[in-house]
Amino acid sequence: MYKLIAFDAYGTLFDVYSVGQLAEKLFPGYGQELSLMWRDRQIEYTRLVTMSDPNPNGSKHYLPFWEITIRSLRYVCKRLNLNLTSDYENQLMDQYAKLTSFTDSLSVLKALKQQGISTAILSNGSREMLATVVESNGLKPYLDKVVTIEDVRLFKTAPQAYELLLKAFPVKSNEILFVSSNAWDALAAKWYGFDVFWVNRLEHPFEEIGEKPNYEGNSLSKVLELI
Repeated sequence: MYKLIAFDAYGTLFDVYSVGQLAEKLFPGYGQELSLMWRDRQIEYTRLVTMSDPNPNGSKHYLPFWEITIRSLRYVCKRLNLNLTSDYENQLMDQYAKLTSFTDSLSVLKALKQQGISTAILSNGSREMLATVVESNGLKPYLDKVVTIEDVRLFKTAPQAYELLLKAFPVKSNEILFVSSNAWDALAAKWYGFDVFWVNRLEHPFEEIGEKPNYEGNSLSKVLELI
C-alpha cells in the first residue's frame, strides 16, 4: 500500500516531555509547566522564522533547531522567573539531546523493516541532534534515512520541508504515509498531498481547519494495523 512510511521525530518517536522529570528536579514545582512552555515556545520560534521570510532558498532568519531549543529554554525560564544557570542549561540540553523514545517506537520500526517497507524521519531537528537521539534510542538500524529541514532552512509547515521526502526517496507522494503526533504537522502534510496517520495519544480533537487525517490512532502501534 505504501512504499515509504515517514515519521516526525519530536513528539512522535521521541517524548519531548520526558525532560520534565529533570526540570522538576532542578526547579521543584515547575517541571511540567517548564516542559510544556518550552515545547510551545520552540514551535513558535520555528513558525516565526519561516513565516517572516518564506524564501524558497531558505529564511534569512534561520537558526538551527538546537539553537532555537536553547533560546526557547532561556525565554521560558525568564518568563517563570527561574534562575537558569549554565550548569542547569547544560543538563537540560544534554537531556533533550537524548530524549526517551516512546515504548513502541522501536518495535514499530522493526516490524516495518521486516516487511520490506522503507522508513524515514522527517524533522525540524538539526542533523547532529537527530543523529544523537536516534543512536541513543537504538533506532538507527531500522531507519533508511533521517531527513532534516536543514537542507532547505525552512521549518515545517513550509511545503519545501515535506518535499524533501520526494527528493530523498524514489517514490511518488501517494506512495508515502506520513506519521505525526502533532496535529499541525499532520494537517500540513495532508495539505501537501501525503496520506497521513495522526498519533493522537491524548485523544484531543483535530484542528478545525483543513482536511482530517486519513488515519488516527492512540499509539504508533496502530500504524501496523494498516500494513
